[in-house]
Amino acid sequence: MNNEILVIYDFKVLYEILSEISDHINFKLINVSKITDLDLKTQDNYLIISKKKIKDVENQIILSNFPIDITKFIENINIKLLKKKYNQQSEINLGIYKLNLNSRIIFNNHKSLGLTEREANIIIYLKNAKSPVKISKLQTEVWGHNSKLETHTVETHIYRLRKKINNIFQDNNFIKSSRFGYII
Repeated sequence: MNNEILVIYDFKVLYEILSEISDHINFKLINVSKITDLDLKTQDNYLIISKKKIKDVENQIILSNFPIDITKFIENINIKLLKKKYNQQSEINLGIYKLNLNSRIIFNNHKSLGLTEREANIIIYLKNAKSPVKISKLQTEVWGHNSKLETHTVETHIYRLRKKINNIFQDNNFIKSSRFGYII
């Protein structure tokens, strides 16, 4: 069984049907009569099935047409859960920000910013670094330049990236610099 959770909200008959075939489905079943019984803020691997739309819940399937084809229904559930998992895998957490690797958009709860491929690569490399990264290391790893080249490409890109981030998010501390290099 996977760690995906299928929440059946206020739909006891459907829960009973799915419980009978639970050996053949790839998700954990939960039945709730009140949405407040769930702590959805700590869960990101859920899908809610209900008869009506639930306000402020993003990942749900509304069943309003009956009868349902159970095979297509299970297929639809699996597709929704797979899409959610794919989207989660394409996002990198950066403190108060997230970076979507597919769209190269960095965002927080309120704003978003499109990045170039190079800018995204800089952020990813700095995020994965355990300590500050020297300019020569960024030249080699992100640009593929020989570190002996005399160029200000890295500094220019970092300067422009910081400026873009500050313009949108008013954050001067996203990429920090020290005598040891750059770090997020």
